[in-house]
Amino acid sequence: MFEAIMVSLIAGLATGLGAIPVIIFKDIPHRIYDALLGFAAGIMLSAAAFSLIVPALREGGLGPTVLGIILSALFIFFIEKAIPHLHPHFSQQSGQKGLSLKRGILMAAAIAIHNFPEGLSVGVGYASGRENLGLVLAIAIAIHNIPEGLAVAAPLRKAGLSRVKSLVITTLSGLVEPVAALIGISLMSVSQAILPFGLAFAGGAMIYVVSDELIPECHSHGNETEATFGVIAGFITMILIENLL
Repeated sequence: MFEAIMVSLIAGLATGLGAIPVIIFKDIPHRIYDALLGFAAGIMLSAAAFSLIVPALREGGLGPTVLGIILSALFIFFIEKAIPHLHPHFSQQSGQKGLSLKRGILMAAAIAIHNFPEGLSVGVGYASGRENLGLVLAIAIAIHNIPEGLAVAAPLRKAGLSRVKSLVITTLSGLVEPVAALIGISLMSVSQAILPFGLAFAGGAMIYVVSDELIPECHSHGNETEATFGVIAGFITMILIENLL
């Protein structure tokens, strides 16, 4: 359990790394941003499919897997409706000067909501007993969190928040992951019988976030080609990580 919490904490802190280019450079080209966000989406799609949903099918069959995917999508949907937050769009929010700290926190809340299924997947991965699954997922999520951190930090800086505040808010948005990992391990420790459902639930939640946020965002600035090749590169990267480990 301790290892799962620590690696998920490190993966969550990687969100703060995405703020570093924004702090160093005045402007980040949309083309680079969209390619990186597409890369993050590809990693999550591959992790959800091959590391979570395929094992769920193998361990529990079609019923628990489909049920887990459906319930996870509904879960994230209702969380987004219930918790006030902003969608951190790079361009649409970037021109608003004097963004308040409250608005910045609401923006970070969006990423925190989306980080929950990622941390949950790490916890479920460790609880599954499959060799290196939790570690593989944590590495993938850490890589994914860097461009996601950029998605938070860029509009915050553009809107007038200081470098320090932008870095702090961006980093804090990733700290929900170790909490979610703890929840995942605790739930799976109750009974291994619910493991297939847990794997599918984590995978379905990640697919929802990719489809609802990451892909629409990286395709919203006219850089669809860069974003698409980013998705493919991320998908392949995750396959390589899983096979190498």
